[in-house]
Amino acid sequence: MTPSKHPTRFRRLLLAIGTLATVGLSQVQAEPFELPDMGSPSDSVMSTGAELRLGKAFMRSVRESLPVLDDPVLTDYVESLGRSLLAADSDASGNFTFFVIDEPVVNAFAGPGGYIGVYAGLILAAETESELAAVMAHEIAHVTQRHLMRSIADQSKMTIPATALIVAAAILGAQVSSDAGMAAIAGIQAATLQRQINFTRDNEKEADRLGIVTLSNAGFDPYAMAGFFERLSKSSRVYETNAPELLRTHPVNSNRIADALGRADDFGARQRPDSLRFQLARAKLREQSYKRPEQAVAHFHDTLREGRLRNETAERYGYALALTRADKLKEAKELASQLLASNPMLPEFLVLDAQLDAKQGRPDLAVNNLKQAIGLSSGSWPLRVAYAEALMESGQPRRAIDELTTVAKLRPGNAMLYDKLEQAAIKAGDLAATHRFRAEKLYAEGDAEPAIRQLEIALRQRDIAYHDAALIQARLDVWKEEERDAKDKKKGRKQNEPGLTLQHFH
Repeated sequence: MTPSKHPTRFRRLLLAIGTLATVGLSQVQAEPFELPDMGSPSDSVMSTGAELRLGKAFMRSVRESLPVLDDPVLTDYVESLGRSLLAADSDASGNFTFFVIDEPVVNAFAGPGGYIGVYAGLILAAETESELAAVMAHEIAHVTQRHLMRSIADQSKMTIPATALIVAAAILGAQVSSDAGMAAIAGIQAATLQRQINFTRDNEKEADRLGIVTLSNAGFDPYAMAGFFERLSKSSRVYETNAPELLRTHPVNSNRIADALGRADDFGARQRPDSLRFQLARAKLREQSYKRPEQAVAHFHDTLREGRLRNETAERYGYALALTRADKLKEAKELASQLLASNPMLPEFLVLDAQLDAKQGRPDLAVNNLKQAIGLSSGSWPLRVAYAEALMESGQPRRAIDELTTVAKLRPGNAMLYDKLEQAAIKAGDLAATHRFRAEKLYAEGDAEPAIRQLEIALRQRDIAYHDAALIQARLDVWKEEERDAKDKKKGRKQNEPGLTLQHFH
């Protein structure tokens, strides 16, 4: 897996929100984390619009702090699983955003505005899809019951960026260094952060209870949550001496396991086969966990030869990915073609096959195949992204920009999409669009000041159309206002509380 964007700052990130389980896997360094609650019972919460703005600001803070995995296929799987749970939750309404964090940590967290992060380590550690669904159902319950929003209701007078920084710091529990990247939250006391997320047993019990109901309604095994608790309890004993203070003071005890079992008894056991996409996601993450491609090739070659596998199709997919990364394209293409023949509409196989065609000098074939697939599955955004990539490889960057712009409108704030748009604009020779898309990427990643500078550069380009200039100017006005608000709030804190400095939040 890729390293964190800020390895020094977040080398030992204390991850706090909504963790369910930990298990010891050969490729996953697992540590047990307690599931904290998110606030006190209160109906005095911010408006829906303000919460959505806070959620977007929070997500930018997350991107600045953690390696969000912008893989369309993996993200699409996690989103599809999330949608199945939301459809089974009568309390779920509004927008939810599910994303993957590229770190081998068994964890998940819920932020404001329905942003739910799932760690790669959690997907690998889940023994069944029901266990992964159990974690996500628990996090959804935190959002639907507005546990977090209740806890920050008393900060409603703060600006959205300032509140987002407090929430991000508390949820992510970052060990703060003195570098300029964290200067924006200097002056916030640790006591303030602790007040924002108050770990209480009541909210955790509520999230457990509602999560199990959702799990059962969605057709998953309601006992999966208790199973995860059981392993967490055992791991807590194994890692007790190295566990952070939070884990020693908030253990998953026998009462919580018993409560989860009791709730599950109300629904009864339910055997549900894991979906193929769950197994494919695990295979892809397993392949990416190897730093060198030859290690991944050896792993999947050995598991296939020895039969040490849960799903042969998924293992062959992992092997094809490893061969692709090792530049053994002929072997990879043979495997990908076999996989695609057996499941011709799976985005995992369609995307891999098209990527291999492009790598082997046949981008036009990739374009045609993906165009046909999109005709049968127009709502698949991973296919549309792959189609845009193939268009760029075939020398059609303008068409790629049109395709990616359509996807970006449906998925605003996605840094990966703007990165690809920037690449397409460079190939098209459009300087104004290049700076504009670079600005959007920087802003999505939390780098507001350089994003503003890029928009200003875009406006100075001679080839910019009037309509594009108007859109950029409007965007620039919004970003500058946000920056002024953040600076004014920071200045106000320094004037009113001159002696405060940020302490570590544990």
